[in-house]
Amino acid sequence: MLSISGQYLARYRGLPPDGGVTLPVTGAQRRFILVRALDPTGRPDLVPMFFAFPRGTVDPVRLAAAAERLAALHPVLRGRPGVVRGTPVLRVERPDVPVVRVPRAPGEDAGTALRRALSAWTPDGPPLRLFLIDDDGTVSGDGDGDGGAAPGAGAGPGGGAEGGPGGPAAEREVLAVVLDHAVCDGTSLARIVEELGAAYAQGPGAGAPAPADVDAGLATYREAVLLQLDAEDRAASPEALAYWGDRLRAVRDRSPAPRPGTPAAGARPSGSAHALLPSPAGGVPFPELLDACRAAARALYGAGHVVPLGYPWGGRPPGAERVLGCFLNTVVFPAATGQAPSGAEVTADTWWDDLDRADVPFDAVVHAAREAGSGWSGRLDGLLTVDDSRQRPPLRLAGIEGREVHVDGRPVRGPFAVSVTQGPELRLRMVWDRAVLDDRTALDAFDALAGALGTTTEAASATGRPLT
Repeated sequence: MLSISGQYLARYRGLPPDGGVTLPVTGAQRRFILVRALDPTGRPDLVPMFFAFPRGTVDPVRLAAAAERLAALHPVLRGRPGVVRGTPVLRVERPDVPVVRVPRAPGEDAGTALRRALSAWTPDGPPLRLFLIDDDGTVSGDGDGDGGAAPGAGAGPGGGAEGGPGGPAAEREVLAVVLDHAVCDGTSLARIVEELGAAYAQGPGAGAPAPADVDAGLATYREAVLLQLDAEDRAASPEALAYWGDRLRAVRDRSPAPRPGTPAAGARPSGSAHALLPSPAGGVPFPELLDACRAAARALYGAGHVVPLGYPWGGRPPGAERVLGCFLNTVVFPAATGQAPSGAEVTADTWWDDLDRADVPFDAVVHAAREAGSGWSGRLDGLLTVDDSRQRPPLRLAGIEGREVHVDGRPVRGPFAVSVTQGPELRLRMVWDRAVLDDRTALDAFDALAGALGTTTEAASATGRPLT
């Protein structure tokens, strides 16, 4: 019997020619595309990165030329995710990367204007778009970028950082580099930042890439996706599916239904909190972070449950080129919120077993859980993403380094998400959907999260737990 990925590839190969270039998608892309197709608003998951520069640094014409050269070389950056006869695909179009100067309405601050621009994202347009706005001190600049790790993850209220590489807030502009999550993962983001800066340095007269280079990029990307689908097909063995069925049998949806009338009119759709914590020299082991998320889930959903939390894992399959794209799988962690002792050591033991089957695509894992008797719908009640600030290059435009900053209050897919940035210090962030979770409960969960990592509430408060 064919696996879900095998069935998908058979359907893709059975699609009639449409005169254009239509590529298959990975399991991760398949999930993003189907989630968007089922969303009544058609809203895609967006991954924005915000960079502050001294005002006047960014030349929009030069930036557009650099971005379009980048999109010409990387087919995923000019792909349009879509569904043909029920089959998710990526349609490759000509390079088109708009650079939008975001206007501000009377009395509107820069952060609100950027949120408005992102909320107006049309799902059938280019997957990479750039937005530029003069800052007025309302964009947070705590020096810890999202790195695209978690859509919707943000900092505090954005009180307007002064100084830093971007200069005083009133003398700087903010460039938003925004991607549809269906075309990128964390590895891709770092490379996009690096290559966009390099293309900008070439100047607007560099010209388009040679047709042979464009064709080679298309062939390399197609081969990488086919290798990924083959790896997914082989990973979904009967033994691996049986493992996940048994592992997730007790999982149930725990997040409450959206609360009528929330958030209040004019309020931001998401709240957030953050803390700057001490970090050991080697960083905090991943199982300890998972165990801390278990404490947050207990505060949010109560004791005695098994809550589905997710985290991205994986990368390009063996033999594939390091192409841009979305190749990470979402692994499910059954977070037991009971009082029975667990601890990071127990979590680590089961986590290593999970990683041996982490290549099984998410949709196949959900199916296996249901076949095993779980009543789980497949929705995640929480998400953990981890980034390393030491592996993220800065965006440089004409020799000027941008400072990564934040715009909070963006919509978040799911009840809550935790993002962790490893580095000289541990930057801990949590964002939640205000239609589902009230601020007080969410902040209590953040306290439990920080407390599980050995930080008291007072220490977390001292580094900032704003209600946004």
